Amino acid sequence: MQLWPDKMAQWDGRSRGTVLGYRIFVFMIQYGGVRAAYFLLRFVTYYYFLFAAKPKKILINFYQRALKVNEVVAKKLCRKNFYYLGQTLVDRTAFLLGKGNVFSHNFENEKFLVEMQEQRKGGILISAHVGNWETAGNLLKSRVSSTIHVLMVDAEAKKLKQYLDNSTGGSQFSIIAVKDDLSHIVKVNNALAANELIAMHGDRYLPGTKTIQLDFMGRKAHFPYGPFLLASRFNAPVTFVFALKANDFHYELSATKPITEKKSPEDIAALYVEELEKKVKKYPEQWFNYYDFYSE
Repeated sequence: MQLWPDKMAQWDGRSRGTVLGYRIFVFMIQYGGVRAAYFLLRFVTYYYFLFAAKPKKILINFYQRALKVNEVVAKKLCRKNFYYLGQTLVDRTAFLLGKGNVFSHNFENEKFLVEMQEQRKGGILISAHVGNWETAGNLLKSRVSSTIHVLMVDAEAKKLKQYLDNSTGGSQFSIIAVKDDLSHIVKVNNALAANELIAMHGDRYLPGTKTIQLDFMGRKAHFPYGPFLLASRFNAPVTFVFALKANDFHYELSATKPITEKKSPEDIAALYVEELEKKVKKYPEQWFNYYDFYSE
C-alpha cells in the first residue's frame, strides 16, 4: 500500500498504490472490520515514517515554515499525517464495501446545500486534499437528493483501478473525466442544467497547466486555474466543502455560503484559499500534499 506520488515536486493526476497492498486492506475490512484495518495501518504508516524520506522532508519543512513549530513538533505532526492519510484510504474502501455505517458525522451549514438545490441551477462544490473528500461525498449522498458528479483527471493505474472496481464495486459517484478535447465541459453543463452537483478539487495542478499565484500559509503558492475558471463560467452557485476527522469514527462536514453573484476566477480562487487556510491551520495533520507547490 503506497501512500503518495513517486515524484514529489509535481503531481501527475494518478493515485498511487499496489494491488497487493489494497488487497490486504480490503480483506481486513471485509473480515475484521475497520478497527482491524486501523490496527494494521499503524505498522504500515510507521514504516513509511521511518523510510519515506522525500515526503517526510517536504511535510516537516511545511510544518516548520507554515506553522512556525520546531522540528520535534513537526515530526509528530508528520507521523500523525501519514496515519490519517492511511485512514482516508481505509475509510474510502469501507464505504465502497458497504461498511460505512461505523462512521458518524455532523454537518455545519447543511442548509447552504439545500438552498443551492432549491435554486434549480445545480451547484459546484470545490474541495481540497485536506481531510477526506471522498468520504464527504459518501456522507453527502444521504443528505442531498441531487446526483453528485466528480470532475477529475482519470489517470489511475489501470491494474489497480480494475482491482478496486472488481473488489468493491467501483466508485459510487458519477465520474466526469477531464479531457484534452474539453468534452467534459458539455457533461458539466448538462449536469448543472439538470440541477445536479459538480464536485472537484481546487488545490492541485498538473505540469504545464495554467495556475493562479496566491498567498497561502504565509508564502506565495500555485493553485490550478481550471476549477475556478469553470466555476466562474457557469451560472451555478459555488460552495467550498470539507470533511475533517474529529476522531477515528466521526467526521465534521462543512460548506461555505454559496457564491451566487458573478465573480472572476481570481476572486473565487482567493475566497477558496482563504477557507482552505483556515482548515489547514485547524487540522494540519490532515493536509495531504506531499509536493512543493510554493513559488521560489
